[in-house]
Amino acid sequence: MIWNPQRPGPMPFHRYRSHEDRVTVLAPDRGWPSARIESAPLWVPVDLRDGNQALAEPMDTARKHRFFELLVSMGFKEIEVGYPSASRADFDFVRHLVERVRAGAVPDDVTPVVFTPARTDLIDRTFASIDGLPRAVVHLYIPTSPVWRDVVLGRDRAAVRATVTEAAAHMARLADARPDAHIRFQFAPETFNLTEPDFAIELCDGLTELWDASPDRPVTHNLPATVEIATPNVYADQIEYMHRNLARRDSVILSVHPHNDRGTGVACAELAVLAGAQRVEGCLFGNGERTGNVDLVTLALNLYAQGVDPMLDLSDIDAVRETVEHCNRLPVHPRHPYAGDLVHTAFSGTHQDAIAKGLAHHAKQAADLGVEPRDAPWSVPYLPIDPADIGRSYEAVIRVNSQSGKGGTAYLLRTHHGLDLPAGLRRDFSRVVQGATDDSGGEASPDALYALFRTAYLAPGRPDFDGAVSVLSWATDTAADGAHRCVCTLRAGGGTGDFEGYGNGPLSAFVDALSAAGVAVDVLDYSEHALTSGGASEAVAYARCRIGGAGGAGTADGTADGTGAAEGTDVWGVGVDTSLLAASVQAVVSAVNRAGARG
Repeated sequence: MIWNPQRPGPMPFHRYRSHEDRVTVLAPDRGWPSARIESAPLWVPVDLRDGNQALAEPMDTARKHRFFELLVSMGFKEIEVGYPSASRADFDFVRHLVERVRAGAVPDDVTPVVFTPARTDLIDRTFASIDGLPRAVVHLYIPTSPVWRDVVLGRDRAAVRATVTEAAAHMARLADARPDAHIRFQFAPETFNLTEPDFAIELCDGLTELWDASPDRPVTHNLPATVEIATPNVYADQIEYMHRNLARRDSVILSVHPHNDRGTGVACAELAVLAGAQRVEGCLFGNGERTGNVDLVTLALNLYAQGVDPMLDLSDIDAVRETVEHCNRLPVHPRHPYAGDLVHTAFSGTHQDAIAKGLAHHAKQAADLGVEPRDAPWSVPYLPIDPADIGRSYEAVIRVNSQSGKGGTAYLLRTHHGLDLPAGLRRDFSRVVQGATDDSGGEASPDALYALFRTAYLAPGRPDFDGAVSVLSWATDTAADGAHRCVCTLRAGGGTGDFEGYGNGPLSAFVDALSAAGVAVDVLDYSEHALTSGGASEAVAYARCRIGGAGGAGTADGTADGTGAAEGTDVWGVGVDTSLLAASVQAVVSAVNRAGARG
């Protein structure tokens, strides 16, 4: 059906059936909704087989080797290494791995897994590939659902059962001929989630018995959601049914292999573990046929964010991602959970403000507890885990563009340039930043932000600035009565002259001298702090001034005394100098000149 705007109508949804019409789901007395995940399942990466089959350009031995070493270094204990009967490249890599094992380059607690269909000739080639491995899992599969039986295999249930039984018996004979090796078996009823429950149980229990599974030599039954057909709770119901009804349950490792056709692979895996699954197959970043396999990185870090040890080393997530991207030649999405370039980055102003406050609160909490920040409980808005735990720096957490607000801008100026802007100045500067980023359409780096700040606030207070007022020289002293006097040479109103002012503090005396020169200034808000930059100790002063109107005298510390004019223009100015008083003077002059620039 082609949509015609002249004849609007629904898409042909009537062609599709609910999962309830395609498979029976037996789920009496569900237990999984109230279960909790308190330990990590056995993670089994299938990047080297299932993920490799999904690549337009499959990995060669060099790339597979690099990927395998990454998986070992991360702590995986079972690794599916290939489909030896499917291609020469896969067979050769398994033989390469045999030599690595013989050379002692593979840890004794890592078990390779190889994949084979239920055909005796292909099983023979699979066993030939692992000759020399001291331990291995041979993974047997066959499609079992009605549509695959009818359309793909052309066999009924009895014929599928006979094929599987013959293949499994052949595997047992080949393994018995290798008494020097510890070979275990795995069975996957492909398209399990579309298979009748009684048939799935029948096949799995038959192989458990044929292979004589025991607790010290368990069989793995891997139950894939080969093509997602329903919401994750349905898959959980199917897994719980198998968990409760499989024979010799203590001799069976119940495994799941979710795909992501509906975009719910991660949810399916998590609910399956709640329902009794002990093992999860997937790929590091979800690569796989169609919409991919379940994402093991996301699953593991989801557990980590709940305070559960994922049993994997993801402390350098960027190194993991770099290796995977190199081997797969596929990019990881910048918004990928945990690992994307932008996943720990906030551009939104409200997000930035919350994160900045959260980081400050976290640092204070750590200090109060007397521990390092990395050891303190984590509770920062918008950040489920501490980016530092996976090798990310805080510098990338907050970045500024036209969507950003005062919080993020202030955070970057403080962390990169030591400027702790007062609340009112944050709002004022955020408008400057938004104007610049709206014009450019791009992102502003911390250095670019500082350049904007310097131009907007610091430059107007410098002696060489060509503005409404220039201070050519100034000096202060204290009279016998304690009053402060300021004598200065000013260029103002097109002329230059010497002026004198008095006040109860040096800055208020300078403001009075400005008044004598015809520049009415009232200091409404003032703050200061030390600034260490490039090894030199400096001071920064911030002044919000009312320029124009009747004017008013400042107090000794430079704040308003309540007698300021009700009219005029409120403007922020900033000064930086090795002398705090000089920085204060620059801040007031900056405000005057910025007010003049506004007209």
